[in-house]
Order: sequence, then structure tokens, then C-alpha cells
Amino acid sequence: MKIIIAGAGIGGLTAALCLNEAGFEVEIFESVKSVKPLGVGINLLPHSVRVLTNLDLDEKIAESAVETRDLVYANKHGQIFWEEPRGRFAGYKWPQFSVHRGTLQMLLLEEVERRLGADSIKTQHHLSAFEETDHGVTATFINRETGELQAQVSGDLLIGADGINSVLRQLLYPREGEVKYSGNVLYRGTTLMKPFLNAASMVMIGHLGQKMVVYPIQSELNSDGLQLINWVGNLREGADYQLKVRDWNRQADKERLLSIYENWKFDWLDVPTMIAGAESIYEFPMSDRDPLPRWTFGRVTLLGDAAHPMYPIGSNGASQAILDADALTTALIEEPNWQSALDRYDAERVPATAKVVLQNRQKGPDFIMDLMEERFPEGFTPDQIPQEELAGIMEQYKQIAGFDIKSLNAKM
Repeated sequence: MKIIIAGAGIGGLTAALCLNEAGFEVEIFESVKSVKPLGVGINLLPHSVRVLTNLDLDEKIAESAVETRDLVYANKHGQIFWEEPRGRFAGYKWPQFSVHRGTLQMLLLEEVERRLGADSIKTQHHLSAFEETDHGVTATFINRETGELQAQVSGDLLIGADGINSVLRQLLYPREGEVKYSGNVLYRGTTLMKPFLNAASMVMIGHLGQKMVVYPIQSELNSDGLQLINWVGNLREGADYQLKVRDWNRQADKERLLSIYENWKFDWLDVPTMIAGAESIYEFPMSDRDPLPRWTFGRVTLLGDAAHPMYPIGSNGASQAILDADALTTALIEEPNWQSALDRYDAERVPATAKVVLQNRQKGPDFIMDLMEERFPEGFTPDQIPQEELAGIMEQYKQIAGFDIKSLNAKM
């Protein structure tokens, strides 16, 4: 069986590695001229690290990532109201990693080239159309800059892993329209600074009107004892600031951000100093798409952000794409034919990811931030923290997102 993948992001590359490991022939086609390490930090939850471990990639990832020790929630005054261990520190078989997205993508790219061959990835090949026959599917690729035909490639299956603005999704759902903008804008940066807490903590501060997510993405300290810290400010912007342009390279106004966060100086983290220390800050609209009723049509299906773009809440974006790759490969191995395999993939992953997309719209685990802000806007005393209620919210999200410890640890 020959499988064509459109898109060389984390989802597409992981799918290629999983499918190759299972013995399938795979070719990957990417729109850009050369794949570059874009983006900032991401988190890989234990259920996705399980997949990468089964591909023998966990040790390589660990070389450039931070193994997250704990997740900490604090209010806008710096008071901590929730702490929990993560990954192996919580008893999972697999770790949770914080890593630079570009570093992970390049690691996966190098592995694909090593295992499948350098010619397995064709860059500057932008999917423009496909045609299905009784015997297979033919995908047409063009040069996106010139419009010139690059290739027409035939195979048994076509996977669209081409992101939130997926061409394949648009071909399957031509009336869907634009992405759903949340009204929130993400402000992303990285700063070399002194480690905070235990140097392997992921912290969520504030509430969903004004939030800051902070975690290290390199475990080693430099010669000055500084660590590379990834941070994301999340602001609910007014009607006069409706940023909708999805451009990863759009520069933000540092001075404006500093004025908004000027009072966030805690004994364990100085947020204004962290913002000031960033070389560049990028702004990006927080958006997603409505869940689809199905991803598969004949020999064609979707994967990753092409299938289920979601708000970056709960550390699930890249992780769910990796789970897609694993589920699709397992179905193709275990089912008697490609049609029943794709039907199984749809039946398993469409409802599972829809729950995560919709739960993230309802704030996901970060619901506890707004809960604490609404009840204790001026701060709280330790005895006022509703520990059982918070624990219930956090456990429910783990169940929905597929990484409750009992179910996950039962897997190989």
C-alpha cells in the first residue's frame, strides 16, 4: 500500500514514521520550499510520548527538551492554588516534555529522511486537487508561488495533514468558511533568564481574560546560569483589536504588553522582566474550527490540525495529532482492508477530538483559573481553596483528552 501525505508538520511527519514502521510505502509533500524550525514552545503529554517512545524517539527528544515535573496554577497576585506532578513524576509510564516546536519538527524531519530516505519528502509541492478511482487516488501538486504543476502522484490513500488552513479539508468541505476567531490574542516569546520554581515547572497565571503560561524548553543552563524560558500571554482583546491575521511572524508591541503585565511581580517569577528580556514577541489570534462529522471520504482522510484545530489549552494540540497518527496506523495494520481501517479511524478519532475541541472552548482545565478569579478576585487564604472541586475538574479533562493515568498506563 502506498500512502500520500500532504503536510510535513508534526502530525504528518509522525504519521510517516508510524506508517513506515508498519511496512507501508509513504511519500510526503510539503508546500514550502524548505522546512524551517518555526514556532515556539509546545508540550507533549504522556499519551503522545508513548507513541514517540514506540518509535524509539524518546531519548532523542529528551536531549533537547525539558521533562516537565509539575503543573502549577496561580492567580494574578502570584498566589498558587493548584499543584500537581506531571508525567513520570505523577506515576505515568511515559514523561511529559516541554520542547521548542521547531526543534521537535526538525528532529522528526531528520528521522523521516534517515528511515524513509531523503527523497521521501518533496518540498514546494502544494496540494491543489485530487481524483479518486476504483484503484486508487491521484493527488495534484503545484508550486504555490508560481501556480505551475509540480507533480501528479498516485497512491492507495491520501492523508491531509496540511494544517488549520488545509486545502484537503477545503476540498472536502468547500462551504465551511473561515476559522473561528475566539476574540483572544496570544503573545509568544522566549527569554533567557534565571530558572523559576524547580526549573522544570509549567505554570499558568491569572485568568482567561489576562493569562500567562510559562515553562522552560531547555534543561541546560548557560554559562551565566540562565535557562531558555517559553512564555505565552493570552489577552481577551476589545472590539477595536480584532486580530485575525494568522501570521506566525507578526511582531507585537512589547511596550503595550509590559504596561498590561506591569504589576505581575511575584517572589517566584518577575513577569515584566521576563517580557522585557525577550528579543522578539509575536502575536497570533487564538482560533479553531468547528468539529467535523467525518474526516474520511473514500480513500482520503484528514489528520492533526487539518482535522481538529483547537485552542492551545491543556497542552493537547500536537499531542492529539500524534495520537491520530498512531490510531490510523493501528487501524491499517489490524483491519482487513483500507476502507474498514479508515472507517475505524474515523469512528475512534472524530468523536474523541471533537470532545477536546469543545472542552477547550469551555476553557478546558484552565476553567479553574476563572473559577478562582470570580470567587477570590482580591486573593485567598489557603483554607479557602476548593481542593476537591479543582481536582474533579482536572481529572475530568484528563479523561476527555485521553490521558487519565489508569487507562494510559494499561497500554503498551
